[in-house]
Amino acid sequence: MKKLSVKTVVAIGIGAALFFVLGKVSIPTPVPNTYISLQYAVQAVFATLFGPIAGLLIGFIGHTLLDATSFGPWWSWIIASAFAGLVIGIVTMKLDINEGIDTKKIVHFNVAQVIAHLLSWGLVAPCLDIVIYSEPLEKLFAQGLMAGVSNILTTGIVGSLLLVAYAKTVVKKGSLSKEN
Repeated sequence: MKKLSVKTVVAIGIGAALFFVLGKVSIPTPVPNTYISLQYAVQAVFATLFGPIAGLLIGFIGHTLLDATSFGPWWSWIIASAFAGLVIGIVTMKLDINEGIDTKKIVHFNVAQVIAHLLSWGLVAPCLDIVIYSEPLEKLFAQGLMAGVSNILTTGIVGSLLLVAYAKTVVKKGSLSKEN
């Protein structure tokens, strides 16, 4: 197994902290225990920049801290958050945002995040809620649908803007020249 670089470990710490803080600032939806917040946009950007293990750990650590300081760990959704970061990191692994960003890369990022959120909130979270907590089906799929839609929209908008902003800050290889 490949060792994580110091840069990636630091990114995991920062990403998990941002996931936690942004999760505390949320807008309740009409569906009980389901909120609109920006932590998944940040997780998706970090997963794209630092890979699937970073995405997985940011979701797992950040969501665990968030739940532990609220109502106690809800493991099905913690695992779904980690899964979302893993999937986004895998699907976007070949995107080199450090070499710039274009429409094709933004579309690729958004296809990845839509797939990840549909699987996480439409399949992983509800199935684990049934297995772990014996939750009622109608509640689960209402929560999953609301979480999936809100996470897709916030990640699509805010995540795309963050990637564009990040790409503008990176100095491209070969762009610097020596003055005579």
